[in-house]
Amino acid sequence: MSSKKIRAADHLVDQLVAQGIEHLYGVPGESFLPVLDALHGREDQIRFITCRQEGGAAMAADANGKQTGRPGVCFVTRGPGATNASAGVHVAFQDSTPMILFIGQVARDMVEREAFQEMDYRRMFGQMAKWVAQIDDASRLQEYVSRAVRTALSGRPGPVVLALPEDMLYDEIEAPAPPAYIESPRYNPAPDALEQLKIRLAKAERPLVMAGGGGWTRKGIEALQKFAETQGLPVTVSLRSQGLMNNDHPNYVGHFNVGATPYLATALAETDLLIAIGPRLGEMTTQGYSLLKPPVPSLYLVHVFPAGEEIGRVYEPALSLVSDTESFCRAAAEWQPIAPEKFHERCQALRHECETYRNPASVRGDELATYFSHLNDVLPVDAVFCNGAGNYSAWLHRFVSYRSASSQLAPTSGSMGYGLPAALGAATASPNREVFAFAGDGCFMMTCQELATACHHQLNVTIFVIDNSRFGTIRAHQEREYPNRISGTMLTNPDFCRFAESFGAGSARVENLEEFKSAVAEARERGGVNLIEIPQDQFVLAPGKRLA
Repeated sequence: MSSKKIRAADHLVDQLVAQGIEHLYGVPGESFLPVLDALHGREDQIRFITCRQEGGAAMAADANGKQTGRPGVCFVTRGPGATNASAGVHVAFQDSTPMILFIGQVARDMVEREAFQEMDYRRMFGQMAKWVAQIDDASRLQEYVSRAVRTALSGRPGPVVLALPEDMLYDEIEAPAPPAYIESPRYNPAPDALEQLKIRLAKAERPLVMAGGGGWTRKGIEALQKFAETQGLPVTVSLRSQGLMNNDHPNYVGHFNVGATPYLATALAETDLLIAIGPRLGEMTTQGYSLLKPPVPSLYLVHVFPAGEEIGRVYEPALSLVSDTESFCRAAAEWQPIAPEKFHERCQALRHECETYRNPASVRGDELATYFSHLNDVLPVDAVFCNGAGNYSAWLHRFVSYRSASSQLAPTSGSMGYGLPAALGAATASPNREVFAFAGDGCFMMTCQELATACHHQLNVTIFVIDNSRFGTIRAHQEREYPNRISGTMLTNPDFCRFAESFGAGSARVENLEEFKSAVAEARERGGVNLIEIPQDQFVLAPGKRLA
């Protein structure tokens, strides 16, 4: 009796379903037609979200990975499709996001001939992916996909790239046994290292926790909060990791942003014990490696990270713990109080500094600050905020409270154009949460075509476009280095409201706080896709800062 045969493309889709993947993002291409065919009729198990450009598709997959904790999956065609998608792969790499990019490839008998759109993806993605491979033998599909999922989730999470020769996808193979569901691996901290940390915490006078990085789970976030509460510790977060601690919690004292936050810079300089849980301690978080001096910082550094090769890469820690963030935080959350009364006053003082800094009154006369602060009053605690890069993000990160897990989707890589695609990933992964995207005019126009995706798939997303008709961040740098010598930073924009309406989205342009309040309320009431345009004074650079 003959064994049951299955087409390779169908087998591939089966593997993804078995791993809990519910959404695929991509742009259709002839190089993976059998996969598109294999998805037909399976929308109740797995949906293909048709995007309008591969960079946006890959960024949406990255956001999906951040939201779900499972690898975000993107399908693109070879050559131009792959090069476009590289923008999202780079985001996933620097953000430590689990992701798998599948690329259609030329047929196996055409390799090494520079066939139509042929590229060597191992060379192309080698420095921005954890693993790059090509599946030439259809009978090994399950092996490759299982390894890709494990690699994306293990240690420091990150992207994997798999090339699929188009003729391989048509092959008929014997169906192997069903795959096992792959859990994110856990790495428990060494007991001796935990005991050393307890001793050091008892000796400390001015400890500080910095949480950050990828791979966090809800259980890990809950345990971090319990650890901070029990030990009376002030908690900061690294760049664009504000969703790791409820920003309204009394132990949360702020985040290390692109620009130096004065009170946090002072706090770090005074700290005698820094417990870094998950961040890589990169350039932006450390202000160009100046807040902490490499290779041996003056304070006692405890670095908790899930990949041993990352610890000591820039900074030599006094104590290192190779552990995933959930396992470490759950272990530390069980400790009895060590010396919380000793840290209470400093924690309160830093919290007061944080609240003062985040109060719109701290930048009197800045209307945009009141806009963002208003969102705290009206939006649910589990709202998701997505943004790319640009000066506008300074208001978002400073005046909006991130109050639940996975509430912040923002690229630590500083990639423009990320906000709208990220909102697509969030709206599909978490359909019961309200999703808001923020962009400057320059940022928005890099992926604005994904408005079509949001409307086509009937998603619920509201986009705020802060319009100052310039590349504001670069203009600020330009004015600092070459005052009054403007070059290349001015922009001509469309009518953003009419642009949104052309796709079937709702829109509003607001000139003051009352109009902003009404526009937000109407967008939430209407549902679906909405765009709110906020014109901005061209001379405003950041909260409380203007060009002379």
